[in-house]
Amino acid sequence: MSLTIDLNADLGEGFGRSRAAQDEALLDLVSSANIACGFHAGDATTMRDTVRAAKLRGVTIGAHPSYPDILGFGRRELGLPAKEISRHVAYQIGALREVCGAEGAKLSYVKPHGALYNRAARDREAATAVVTAIRDVEASLTLLGLPRSEMARAAERAGIAFASEAFVDRAYKPDGTLVPRDEPGAVIHDVKSAVQRAVMLVKGQTITADDGSELHIAAQSLCVHGDNADASSILRALNARLRESGVTIAPFAA
Repeated sequence: MSLTIDLNADLGEGFGRSRAAQDEALLDLVSSANIACGFHAGDATTMRDTVRAAKLRGVTIGAHPSYPDILGFGRRELGLPAKEISRHVAYQIGALREVCGAEGAKLSYVKPHGALYNRAARDREAATAVVTAIRDVEASLTLLGLPRSEMARAAERAGIAFASEAFVDRAYKPDGTLVPRDEPGAVIHDVKSAVQRAVMLVKGQTITADDGSELHIAAQSLCVHGDNADASSILRALNARLRESGVTIAPFAA
C-alpha cells in the first residue's frame, strides 16, 4: 500500500517583499502553506503575494492566525481570555479568506501559530475559542494541530474536521508536547537528522523524544518551520528521500 504525506511550512512571515524569494523557494517544496495573517507577521502585500504564489504552484492554502503580538513574533504567551482569542482568530481567518477570494484561490484550513498553538494544544478554553472562530467564519475549514490535543478534542465536539501534524525540525517531550524554544536542542537544524525523523514518522509513526523514548504519532502532515534558516535544505532533502521511498507528497485538505 502506497503512503501519502503532506508537507507544510509557515510562510508569508515577512513584510512587503522582505521574504518573497525565500517563501517562493519553500513553496516549490511543500504541499500546504500556513500563511501569516498580520498579527505576528505579514501584511496586505505579503498575504496577497504569498497566496498568489501558492495558487500558481497548486499548493493548498491555510490561515496561520496568532496572538496580536508582532513584537514577539507571536511567541509570547499573552494569556488572553477565550472571547478575545476567538475574535482575533476569526478576524485573521476572515482577512486571509478575503485575500484568497481576490486572487481566485481557496482557503482550506487553519493552523494557529506560536504561543497560541501551544496554549490551544493543552488548554480546553483556548482550543474551543479557536474552533468557535473557525465555525463562525467558515465551518468547512479543517483545523491542523497536534494529535490527541485539546484542539483535536474541541474540533470533534464542534463537528469541525481535524488533521494531525508532527514537527520535523522540533524536539519533543515524552508526553508528545514540543520542547520550549528557549531550551537547548529545541529546534533541529541538522538536515540528516530532520530527514531521518520524518521518514520514521511516515513509515513507522514514531519519533524519538528528548529523553530517548519513542513516541507514537500518526500524522497526516509534517511541518518544517519557514523561519528555520535550514528549512529549504531540509525540505529539499526530505522531498528527495520520500520520493525515493515511494511516498506520495500531497495536501491533507482539498
